[in-house]
Amino acid sequence: MNDHFTISYEPPPPTEYINLRLEGGISGKSMEAAEVGLKNSWFAVCIYDKQTLIGMGRVIGDGGAFFQIVDIVVKPSYQGQGLGKRVMKEIMNHLDENTYAGSYVSLIADDPANKLYEQFEFKYTYPGSHGMYRMY
Repeated sequence: MNDHFTISYEPPPPTEYINLRLEGGISGKSMEAAEVGLKNSWFAVCIYDKQTLIGMGRVIGDGGAFFQIVDIVVKPSYQGQGLGKRVMKEIMNHLDENTYAGSYVSLIADDPANKLYEQFEFKYTYPGSHGMYRMY
């Protein structure tokens, strides 16, 4: 990782979060949803280039039995530098140190990000179970 990049373990401001998601090609969120969601993060990792948010990831969940990795995104102009992998390493280190026997960690992997998650030993649930969702 570049020497002038810094890591923060605080969720980003909602506007920066929304902008990074959109620029990174993942869905936008309303300001209200971002404010509530970020405040309720179980763990967050942000990478900054000086004052600019360039990558992030979060873990949400109940803090004991269930955790979900969300918001893994890197600004397109910074992709290909290992920043997504760095975010995942930070998240996995935190999970390794703060979860319990039987804790379940899940995520939804879009192509081609599934290749990143496979490097961290995530497995597909199918055919044993099926990931499902409902959006509002």
